[in-house]
Amino acid sequence: MDDKAGLTRREFMKLAAAGTGSLTLLAGCAGPKESRWVFLTEDDALLLGSIADQIVPPDEWPGGREAGVVTFIDRQLAGPYSRFQADYRKGLDAVTGTCLKIHGKRFENLPWEQQLSFLKDMEAGKLAGDAWKDGFCSRFFELLRNHSMQGFYGSPRHGGNRNYVSYKMMGLDYPQIVGQNRYRS
Repeated sequence: MDDKAGLTRREFMKLAAAGTGSLTLLAGCAGPKESRWVFLTEDDALLLGSIADQIVPPDEWPGGREAGVVTFIDRQLAGPYSRFQADYRKGLDAVTGTCLKIHGKRFENLPWEQQLSFLKDMEAGKLAGDAWKDGFCSRFFELLRNHSMQGFYGSPRHGGNRNYVSYKMMGLDYPQIVGQNRYRS
């Protein structure tokens, strides 16, 4: 290139590459926001957090939501519990649809007592509608309860029991996991 133009060919290529990289970065920033959930949607996570707090209510100790039950369930549904994915999709959609039909609000927006009453009806198999037929109502509640308890009382390495809350609540030390290092002196 000519010195009068002010740029060498090499400098021009550097600027062109930097400009292309900047445009690519900006396009990525403007795209859809990454979800922190692996299987669940944001709406699913809000709903599941409210259900987890009903199953393990907060008091002087954190409840299910704060203890990471939703994170535990999300991770497990993307892995070892993948066989329950269809049940969770169907069940969470049914909870939302039934609450909107009965109360005109999503489950997570209902007052505490209405949430509790809804879950009691679910457990007893008393919810009506196509989604709840053939005992799915009580089976889904049992699944939610079992997974919430596993997330609250299980090992924090699986995403639940954040900050060892259930161990502290019960006055237990964190159980040491003996692994490869057990043979070291």
